[in-house]
Amino acid sequence: MNFSSLVLMEKDKETNFIVKELGSYEVSDGAEYITKMFFDGDKVNVYFDTNRDVEEWEYSAIFDLFDEKVYSENGFSIEDIDDEYNPTWLVKFDYVEDHGKMNEKINDLCVLINNSIEKVFEDIKDKKEQY
Repeated sequence: MNFSSLVLMEKDKETNFIVKELGSYEVSDGAEYITKMFFDGDKVNVYFDTNRDVEEWEYSAIFDLFDEKVYSENGFSIEDIDDEYNPTWLVKFDYVEDHGKMNEKINDLCVLINNSIEKVFEDIKDKKEQY
């Protein structure tokens, strides 16, 4: 499924209610992996997963071989979310008021996600016996 845009909503930290829409951003490949995105008043939170169900061995292999370093090298913080059915990550970064700069930041993240997911599936292709 191709996405043409993502909407960033502000969420109240205490109530978890949506407060307002902050913007709609045109996106590229990689957005299909994003499962939710919101601003919590402090950071933009972007959750993404593999966008498909994985086998048990793939779950472990993906977490072992997923390159999180590339995110920190590009100004994002990232953490594993291990209580989901499929491998899931949370990326956080600062909100930027300028719509164009924020759009660029979100698209940079989409490219990273797309490249990371494609690479990790390629990397685990022949590793079933190891897991």
